[in-house]
Amino acid sequence: MSIDREVAPEQAGFDKRRLARLDAHFARYVEDGRLAGWQLAIARDGRVVHSSVHGHRDAEAGLPVEPDTLWRLYSMTKPVTSVAAMMLWEEGRFELTDPIAEWLPEFRDMRVYDKGSANAPYTVPAAEPIRVWHLLTHTSGLTYGFLQTSVVDALYRKAGYDLTMKPGADLAEACRDFAALPLLFQPGTAWGYGVSTDVLGRLVEVVAGVPLPEFVRTRILEPLGMRDTSWSVPRDEQRLAALYVPGPGGRRLRYDLLGDNAFEEPKAPAGGGGLISTAADYQRFMTMLLNRGAIDGGERLLAPRTVGFMTRNHLPGGADLDTLQTGGFAETTFEGIGFGLGFAVVRDPVPARVFSSPGTFYWGGAASTAFWVDPVERLTVGFYTQLVPSSTYPIRPQLRQLIYSAMTD
Repeated sequence: MSIDREVAPEQAGFDKRRLARLDAHFARYVEDGRLAGWQLAIARDGRVVHSSVHGHRDAEAGLPVEPDTLWRLYSMTKPVTSVAAMMLWEEGRFELTDPIAEWLPEFRDMRVYDKGSANAPYTVPAAEPIRVWHLLTHTSGLTYGFLQTSVVDALYRKAGYDLTMKPGADLAEACRDFAALPLLFQPGTAWGYGVSTDVLGRLVEVVAGVPLPEFVRTRILEPLGMRDTSWSVPRDEQRLAALYVPGPGGRRLRYDLLGDNAFEEPKAPAGGGGLISTAADYQRFMTMLLNRGAIDGGERLLAPRTVGFMTRNHLPGGADLDTLQTGGFAETTFEGIGFGLGFAVVRDPVPARVFSSPGTFYWGGAASTAFWVDPVERLTVGFYTQLVPSSTYPIRPQLRQLIYSAMTD
């Protein structure tokens, strides 16, 4: 499937001139040097209404963004791993309430940080075990070293886990390392972004009896026709966009130190952030979710009720992220936003002052990529660029503002 305009905007309830305004707005991000380039795809009922590219996938080499450009998805990998886990759940291989220590015994008898420094942390026993649903909802107490907002984050960095996995560690070793560190909070009592989905990927491996990349490839990517999606690409693959960070004066700087990791097959394939893909491939994944588990009348990955269950708010007490979040994370707004099994879920768009339909589910990646699925409007949106960190500019709220204001029906 290519990202082509498959239906005229007017036939799908869009104003063509307002869509052009959207492109012009984000073109300014390239013209003033903030972004090297980007790609956008908007679809309704699985038919592409608008697709556009702008700028360069590699500014230094003068290579433009093209429809088949490859992008590092980073945390947009998390929904894929979550789908993998729920496919096993549908087979009765585990319950969402099961302690993960039944398959990953290193997570038995966990400790929780209480006070003290990174050199002398004081911990207390976990009041309950980490359960499968805790991993899917980021309520496990696991964290990320790169957040740099807590003593536990510092302990992760001290153990070798910062922006990437510890060099030389496979996924099994990484999980043993995570289990040896204290949790940031008692499981099920708060929301904290972290390595939960990486641990979920390891759970998939153990339960399924095959490596995570093999399970994802054979059970998700191949059935959906996602032929350009993988955990690494050859070094001579020129379709891959370069990675950038903000520089002085708001102009970007190339970041090959991290970006070149895409050329190496990972020893620890990160279920929380490892995939590389194209806009066309991820469109197929979003369309599957919009269609509640199937695409193109072909093989069904999940049952409709499973997708519906995944995209409800699973936070304890029905709370929103603003109530339960632990800070240090800006991938999404917090007010009126819940979290399901692998996705943020809009409960009420009004508190965040950014329009979307209640029930919209979404996520984004560390390099400023973003997607959402709006079941009410039958809308899917994917935006792709390569600037780390994702919170540098208000790209995501501006996307919603401009896209919904281009709808006329």
